[in-house]
Amino acid sequence: MEQVNQWDWKAGTREVANLSEWEERYSEILEPVVSRDGEKIAAVVQTEDAEFSVCENGDAWENGFDKVWHLQYGPDGRLIGLVSDTGAWTVAVDGTAWEEMSDFVWNPLVSADGRHIAVAAQRETRYLMIRDDVPWETDFGHVTDITLSADGNNTAAAVQTVATSEGDIFEWQKGCYSVAVNGEVWEKNFVNVYDPVFSADGAHVAATVRTSLYDCTIVVDGKPWQQCWPAVWEPLFSKTGAVIAPVKAPKGWTLAQNGELLWSRTFAQLWHQQYSPDGNRIAAIVAPKYGRWTVAVDEKPWSVTFGDLVDELVFSPDGKRVACAAKDKNMWTIVVDGTSWGATFDMVWQPVFSPDGTSVAAKVKKNGQYMVVVNGRPVVSDLAETWNPVFSPAGDKLMVRAIKADSGRKYIRQIVSL
Repeated sequence: MEQVNQWDWKAGTREVANLSEWEERYSEILEPVVSRDGEKIAAVVQTEDAEFSVCENGDAWENGFDKVWHLQYGPDGRLIGLVSDTGAWTVAVDGTAWEEMSDFVWNPLVSADGRHIAVAAQRETRYLMIRDDVPWETDFGHVTDITLSADGNNTAAAVQTVATSEGDIFEWQKGCYSVAVNGEVWEKNFVNVYDPVFSADGAHVAATVRTSLYDCTIVVDGKPWQQCWPAVWEPLFSKTGAVIAPVKAPKGWTLAQNGELLWSRTFAQLWHQQYSPDGNRIAAIVAPKYGRWTVAVDEKPWSVTFGDLVDELVFSPDGKRVACAAKDKNMWTIVVDGTSWGATFDMVWQPVFSPDGTSVAAKVKKNGQYMVVVNGRPVVSDLAETWNPVFSPAGDKLMVRAIKADSGRKYIRQIVSL
């Protein structure tokens, strides 16, 4: 679990690792990843024996593998990768592989505290999930959209429950898909199942389904809403257990809650809805008219719109502010509470609010160089690579984890006073 208060927040720059030295030792180095506290950097490397391993802060894992991919740090600082050993795949944590092996594994999921890990797995022609090295007792003909509860205690996925041949459209229309929770399947089948999600406490699951070729709705713990629509997007639980989802009503897209329309206003499109941290507000990405995108907060859209894309929607920790990334005429910017930063970039990443919500930082790219920008103003520039910035608990400092463009591939951890 992260202990942000205990991290080193002393202002200054510190070199953590020199990647140019790694390049002299290994024939191949893949894209590096860094821990959230900035103290560690790691990358998949190929050794002299043509094996793959992981180098972390200059030290390699003791064990080598046929292949390593999807490397990531968990919230607790452990280093997680998918590894292949003699043709079989599994998960390795800090270099130690799970005992359960499969023909293939993918899409690793990590709980909020980092203690639990789950993956999708294939064994011959059957599919299942594995959590913390323990597989489901039941496997299926197909598994998609795997998910892990926030506490890591439960898993769920859309699964194929009835075997059909490729051309058996009549059997398919009867319903061949459902949701499996910890390997146990809901009783009712559906034509299609998408996007299962857990409630905050992990006790309930909701999913988008097609009940026929033309009707879609939301199912909660196996029970469909009474109302159907031509199209429905991914559901979301509130803190109180209510479920909301974007639905295509006769006059346009809007939000429904527990089967009834929640917002009276409609849009040409609506999706990626989010609750504020306190659960009192709802924001969503919307299109007030075809081809123009913005954000609506509690049903009211921002006046500013964008022609290409709006993405990476996020609430401030106190729930009072909203920010997003927006693209117009092939250029990106950050928008906060309906006001654009003004400056444009070749690419931007998800904005990050300070703990008190007064400042917004983001990783951006322009003219081939990365920068860290706070409230529209660059604070660190000329970076060959950087990761999302992190505010100190008081919000008066910013951690920049980066490889400087002129440093000879040195990874630095820099604390900037704001």
